Amino acid sequence: MTEETFDRIAHEYDHALPEHVVEHYLDKRVRYLVERCTRGRALDVGCGTGVLAGRLAGAGFEVTGVDPSQGMLDVLADTHEAVRGVRGDGTALPFEDGVFDLSLTVAALHHVADPAAVQQTLVEMVRVVRPGGRIVVWDHNPRNPYWRILMAKVPQDDGSERLVSEEEIVEGIRRGGAEVIGADQLGLVPDFVPPSLLGAARVAERVVEKVPGLRRLCAHNVILAQRAG
Repeated sequence: MTEETFDRIAHEYDHALPEHVVEHYLDKRVRYLVERCTRGRALDVGCGTGVLAGRLAGAGFEVTGVDPSQGMLDVLADTHEAVRGVRGDGTALPFEDGVFDLSLTVAALHHVADPAAVQQTLVEMVRVVRPGGRIVVWDHNPRNPYWRILMAKVPQDDGSERLVSEEEIVEGIRRGGAEVIGADQLGLVPDFVPPSLLGAARVAERVVEKVPGLRRLCAHNVILAQRAG
């Protein structure tokens, strides 16, 4: 999908999924990051409208969001004043080496799609983090069979996407000079769960995440790494 298309859908982007399901995943991601990463300078690569970046700012991070879509960044500027928005491409991040304590990307790599661009984005995410800083990639798990159905329903997916494997993510991070210290499959609450069943769905999700064979089918690959040095 082109930048112009993301510009066009920017104001409807945050309403593509039910609010209670979105809240579930926002809470899950913020909790994961708070537990594993220093509350310092964070870069959200492919930040979109800044919903997650805004939550991280509220949790004590100093957040910069970078995205190629000006339309998305305009929404961010209107709704998340604590987040600095910068227009840029993940393959050539407009920042010096080692200026962040954390770089993260959530549900964005499958839009990058091109294998070489995915690898370069991961290398760049390592580059801009200080030695000892952390890198987190949270993206769609190709093993989960429901993604094709869901991606056909949301405006940000037009068929040009490519689900990126865990192995590709690990390869790019290591190529950049970081050590992978965690690789998980997390998340299993689908968009069609009604609010009344969200509690039960969360319990089922936690159970599946703990079962080695079943968790391989969870919704997201979540890779945690640390830059060498």
